[in-house]
Amino acid sequence: MNALLGVIFHFLGGFSSGSFYLPYKKVKGWQWETFWLIGGTFSWIIVPPLAAYLTIPNFWAIIQNESSSILGLTFLFGALWGIGGFMYGLGVRYLGVALGSSIMLGLTMVIGSLLPSIFYEFYPQTGKDNIGLMLSSDWGKMVLLGLLICIVGIIISGKAGVMKDRELQTDSVDPHGMEVKTEYKFGLGLTVAIISGILSACFNFGLEAGKPMAHVANEAWKLANPGQGEFLFQNNVTYVVVLWGGMASNLIGCLYLAFKNKSYTDYTQKNVPVVKNIIFCALAGTMWFLQFFFYGMGESKMGNGASSWILHMAFIILIANLWGVIIKEWKGVSRKTISTIIVGMIVMLISILIVGYGNSLR
Repeated sequence: MNALLGVIFHFLGGFSSGSFYLPYKKVKGWQWETFWLIGGTFSWIIVPPLAAYLTIPNFWAIIQNESSSILGLTFLFGALWGIGGFMYGLGVRYLGVALGSSIMLGLTMVIGSLLPSIFYEFYPQTGKDNIGLMLSSDWGKMVLLGLLICIVGIIISGKAGVMKDRELQTDSVDPHGMEVKTEYKFGLGLTVAIISGILSACFNFGLEAGKPMAHVANEAWKLANPGQGEFLFQNNVTYVVVLWGGMASNLIGCLYLAFKNKSYTDYTQKNVPVVKNIIFCALAGTMWFLQFFFYGMGESKMGNGASSWILHMAFIILIANLWGVIIKEWKGVSRKTISTIIVGMIVMLISILIVGYGNSLR
């Protein structure tokens, strides 16, 4: 039952993350860095403390009583992940929702799931899964098989994106009203996507670094609720610190682009629906945070090992690809290209089922 609930929670988190960029497509008259910063204010500053306040009594006291070394390391990983997140927005812009998410989140999934287990192989810790245990157990082999199959699905999806890039070489207007030769700039987008995928894996490392705060919240909840298992919302306190780091790096990047592109005038432009833009940014930012809200719930049922990270990322990739088809990002491409992206999504769905089954064997 825990494995099934974990899969459901990770699906909800994946749906939130795979869908969050859609409200940004309704923003008019603002350049990318403008709406990304407004949405991020909700994602990183407003919603996380609100979620912690509603779920964890005295969450601020837990942060205040934590050591500066743990807070600093958690913040640092958050800042590195924030750079990856900053690049994620650019990657989606230049590659589209489907291909951009596939490449970036695929790299994030592989690095974020395997690197911690390799680290714990050399520096064992109680309750942490290491790569040796995974390779020597039936459940671990099944999870790694699911990871391998998901990589195959990502490669297939990437091939579909390249095929689409070759077929859509026409002048167009992007969703934000900017005239471009094409929404897809494969070379630039691929470079951004690789950087984003590597650095975005640091979020998982930030959760590991800030685990002592989640542990305090978990123990306090179990003391007040004996016999009811692990606390579903224990990670909400850790998110606050991780996302401070994310906000810091994104703020620097957005301000740089604002002065470079003179987009700081976006807020005062005439004939721009400022209120509507803010509402759509708030919606996007809130949806973006909900991925981690549900991730924490899924982790409490499945553990913070490779299983949780793989499921989370695989669902995001699957949902993002599905949205790419629904919103007609692939309109005008050949039947062969459509068939290729569908095959990629089916392969990733199979990988999700295998990882879920593997975790149920534990």
